[in-house]
Amino acid sequence: MRRFAILLAAVLAACAPAPRSGTSAAPTDARDTLYYPPRGDWAVRRAAQAGMDSAKLAAAVAYHLANESSYLRDLGEQVRRNTAREPYPDILGPTKERTGANGVIIRHGYIVAEWGDTRQVDMTFSVSKSYLATTAGLAFDRGMIPDFHAPVARLVDDGGFEGPHNSLITWHMLLNQTSEWEGTLWDKPDVADRRRGYDRRLNAPGTFWEYNDVRVNRAALALLQVWKRPLPQVLKEHVMDPIGASDTWEWHGYRNSVVEIGGRRMVSVSGGGHWGGGVWASTRDHARFGLLHLRRGRWAGRQLLSERWIALATTPTELRPVYGYMWWLNTDRAQYASAPASSFFALGAGGNVIWVDPEHDLVAVIRWTDTSKIDGFMRMVVEAVGR
Repeated sequence: MRRFAILLAAVLAACAPAPRSGTSAAPTDARDTLYYPPRGDWAVRRAAQAGMDSAKLAAAVAYHLANESSYLRDLGEQVRRNTAREPYPDILGPTKERTGANGVIIRHGYIVAEWGDTRQVDMTFSVSKSYLATTAGLAFDRGMIPDFHAPVARLVDDGGFEGPHNSLITWHMLLNQTSEWEGTLWDKPDVADRRRGYDRRLNAPGTFWEYNDVRVNRAALALLQVWKRPLPQVLKEHVMDPIGASDTWEWHGYRNSVVEIGGRRMVSVSGGGHWGGGVWASTRDHARFGLLHLRRGRWAGRQLLSERWIALATTPTELRPVYGYMWWLNTDRAQYASAPASSFFALGAGGNVIWVDPEHDLVAVIRWTDTSKIDGFMRMVVEAVGR
């Protein structure tokens, strides 16, 4: 098995200057003068060059390494344990062994700290939801979903949004988890993940917030119906390839989540690893995804995601102000007290975190973290930023 040295803060010598566009014309956006890592490479800066304290940054890395998640390395067994007390615990998607604690911190686009195996492809659990939301953003930007407040049934007629209850559900409700969608999908009824009470009565769509993976998977199927092509292909073409992500990431569905659309059989992916599946990716690829969002959807002169979409995705849900469109927010610093209120996060079980911090022009990705220690890690990173 490959061994990777632990790289602490200020790992390599000064980086090369930002790549040039090859034209003498002035950039159309100030972000175009910033550094974006080319495919297969990522420049590194010493902490001091990025306006950070190297000793404090190294302490944050050491803190993370000392507080690894208690999740088993055998994630198949871990998922089985997680769902054992649920009414429908059957695991439907693939799982895999995980690596150890690892992470990367990006400032001004450059790596300032990297530790552990950041190239290992791992399950990411609900970090997948932020990737799923991005496929909705891509559809919105192309006019395929003109209005998130319109009923889903106007675009999706697969039977999932019929009747007096489900017909009222909008894209807005699906994306911010207030839909209260009722039904069974991939042999999982919505009650399988009613985390706020398996026996509770349903509320009217849009009036109750609940984190529910069955409904997230229903959102994935609805988006597949809109795109009429596999969502991993959509994400690869419009986001992951343009930002220079590796070819190692994967996005899985379930053994029974195959549908036929337009005469083609395709897998409807899952929005997490609750019952297996979801997005599997390396820490470095997650960091590119985070950097794209830090730059408000722009990458090296191309607007891959509209700023309008980024704004929508990070707008607080009235019923749950720390949640947007499948991104966690830090409204009133209620999610993580030590991070700026402008921060937003892709969060997954087992302490998988993509932290986007616009105030400090920073992205941090940490994997397999004791969740009770995440705020402490953020505090140490913020303290390492010079004023």
